[in-house]
Amino acid sequence: MKTAHDLVAAAKARVSEVSVAEAEQAIREASVLVDVREADEYAAGHLPGAVHISRGMLEFRFSGMPALQSREIKIVLYCKTSGRAALAGAALQDMGYLNVQNIAGGFDAWVTAGKPVAKPDTPSFD
Repeated sequence: MKTAHDLVAAAKARVSEVSVAEAEQAIREASVLVDVREADEYAAGHLPGAVHISRGMLEFRFSGMPALQSREIKIVLYCKTSGRAALAGAALQDMGYLNVQNIAGGFDAWVTAGKPVAKPDTPSFD
């Protein structure tokens, strides 16, 4: 029986990873930057310019959004530490997407490197 770790390791062997140092260039060249974490994680802070598509809805959203249907688009994915992003990348490759990359170490590595984080403004009731 395979474990979650086994599945992530297999996905990481298939999907290209970029280091945090390489990520800014990959993001500039990407058609879309996708945060595959849960909604509360995204709301707490995310990479600037990222769209939120949770791992559980990824295949449905990519299938249902015309802007994401071209198999040629360049996709950069990330999650907290890169496991979910690797699984998401493997799923997108299985769907026929040709240009999928993950950020090695995910959001945690991005923050540790001192890179910018976007947070939605919380309304003030003053």
